[in-house]
Amino acid sequence: MPSLLFWIFAALMLIFGGAVVINRNPVASALSLVVSFLCLAALFVGLNAYLIAVLQVLVYAGAVMVLFLFIIMLLDLKGEVRRKFNTLAVGGGSLVTLIFVAQLWMVLRRFPEGAQPFPPMAKNVDDVREIGMKIFTSYNLPLQVVGVLVLVATIGVVVLSKRELR
Repeated sequence: MPSLLFWIFAALMLIFGGAVVINRNPVASALSLVVSFLCLAALFVGLNAYLIAVLQVLVYAGAVMVLFLFIIMLLDLKGEVRRKFNTLAVGGGSLVTLIFVAQLWMVLRRFPEGAQPFPPMAKNVDDVREIGMKIFTSYNLPLQVVGVLVLVATIGVVVLSKRELR
C-alpha cells in the first residue's frame, strides 16, 4: 500500500473514531463506527492480511454493527441532550492526552526496530483454507454452541422488547 493511502485511511479512521464519541445521536455514532471499521480493514489490506480484512468487514462492520443498530432502533434511543461545557474536565483530558502523546513519541523515537521494513510473508500460504479446516474440524462443536447462543440472545431481545397490548 502506498504511504499516501495509509495516511488517508489512518486519518479517516481516527476522524470517524472521534465522531463515534462526539456524536450525540446514537445512530450517527454507530454509523461512524462502521466507517472506522472499514478504514481499519483497508489498513489490513495494505498489510496483505486479506483474511483479517475480510473478517473485519464481515464480523465487525457487518454483524456486530447490525446488532448495535438493531438494539438502538429497538430501544428507541434519543439523541443526548447538550450539557454545560466543563472546562476543567476538557483541560484535564487534554493534559493527559498531551502527556500520553509525548511519552509515546519518546518511546517510539528510541525504538530503532520500528523503522525497519517488515519482512516479506511466506509465499503460497493459504491461511483461509487452514483456518476454515481448523474451525470446521477441531472446533465444530464450539462454533455450533456460539451459533445457538447468538440465536437465543436474539430471540431474548425480541421477547423482552415486545410491548404488551392493553
